[in-house]
Amino acid sequence: MTMKQSLLDKLTSRQARIGIVGLGYVGLPLAVEFAETGFDVIGLDVSVTKVDSINKGESYIPDVPTARMKPLVEAGKLCATTNYADLRDVDALSICVPTPLRKTKDPDMSYVLESIAGVAGIARAGMLIVLESTTYPGTTEELIVPRLTEKGFTPGEDIFIAFSPERIDPGNPIYGVRNTPKVVGGVTPNCTDVVAAYYGAAVDQVVKVSSPTTAEMVKLLENTFRAVNIGLVNEVALMCDKLGIDTWEVIDGAKSKPFGFMPFYPGPGLGGHCIPIDPLYLSWKLKTLNYNARFIELASEINTSMPVHVINKVADALNDDGKAVRGSRVLVLGAAYKRDVDDVRESPALDVIQLLQQKGANVAYHDPYVPSVKLHNGARMNSAAYSDDLIANADCVVVVTDHTSYDWVAISEQAKLIVDTRHAVPRNGSSARIVSI
Repeated sequence: MTMKQSLLDKLTSRQARIGIVGLGYVGLPLAVEFAETGFDVIGLDVSVTKVDSINKGESYIPDVPTARMKPLVEAGKLCATTNYADLRDVDALSICVPTPLRKTKDPDMSYVLESIAGVAGIARAGMLIVLESTTYPGTTEELIVPRLTEKGFTPGEDIFIAFSPERIDPGNPIYGVRNTPKVVGGVTPNCTDVVAAYYGAAVDQVVKVSSPTTAEMVKLLENTFRAVNIGLVNEVALMCDKLGIDTWEVIDGAKSKPFGFMPFYPGPGLGGHCIPIDPLYLSWKLKTLNYNARFIELASEINTSMPVHVINKVADALNDDGKAVRGSRVLVLGAAYKRDVDDVRESPALDVIQLLQQKGANVAYHDPYVPSVKLHNGARMNSAAYSDDLIANADCVVVVTDHTSYDWVAISEQAKLIVDTRHAVPRNGSSARIVSI
């Protein structure tokens, strides 16, 4: 029996042992899905706190309730470790580690490289290794394949290597691991067959593409599409501001067209682990090929300028009330990058807070999901205790994140002045003066 068939049989019978490297927003939901499907799963993370939490059956990811995870831990279907040696017996392994940008906007591949080194140290014949971390086209072929071939493995024969982009949308109540189609691309056709069977055990639909590089590009297209269209609508918001018309009314009118238009909405800037970062991975890669990805660069320029636009709107609104930004009490509502999550990675709220502080405002923030934040300058801030007085005493309330737990009607009645970057506050019957971006 070939190693391919042996591994396929293990996957089909749920006898394969699964390893997940990186237990954050991507890795932990994937580990739980495989465990619920019947596999024995061992996760690895460098964070002792995360590992201890999992082994106690306590989740730290909002999308994975403790009530869902704890029975899997108690049944011995899921456990975690910080030691790569504990992954020696796994048959299939997914790498789900962060891929941030450096300050120079170059890819920071350190987490991927560390993971590849750890996995290469325990790799054995008959194993499947999949990279899920979003990265530039060519990463799997350029970084993973050489590390394993130099150990004597032959991809598609005695080891199987593939890329399958993560598509996790934190806080999405409809789409999770199971019902989000999974794109897979193997280094060889045998690798593609094996990785398709692997994810097919836990995901409703698997979409095969011809290579890891194609799969890597699929992910970057998805997020570049969003970044560019958000950049477009943010520029429309800037233009509408110049023209003195309501951006949201324009969008509502345009989306009445049943074909040829897809609504996107302006905001205070991009945040999260994907949209602000992934297109720049593609742009960086193309620069190495002497090509300038102009749409990506322009969209990034517009989107990263939005926090400054928000500050200008705050300054103008306070000025209309006869107040300067310096010395004014400004309350920022929401620190997470999007509603109903606790994730502050790349959140525009951090820029808004720091820019307000630089202009001399007395800034407080509240977020029901984020008890404290670390600003770009290293300073720490704690979320203020929410109260009617907190709203009423602010000279200006800046809505950055439209959490559904906020009573927007009450806020519109209690606040004096609101700069609403998310169109969250009802305009009708509001006693506050409301300014949109």
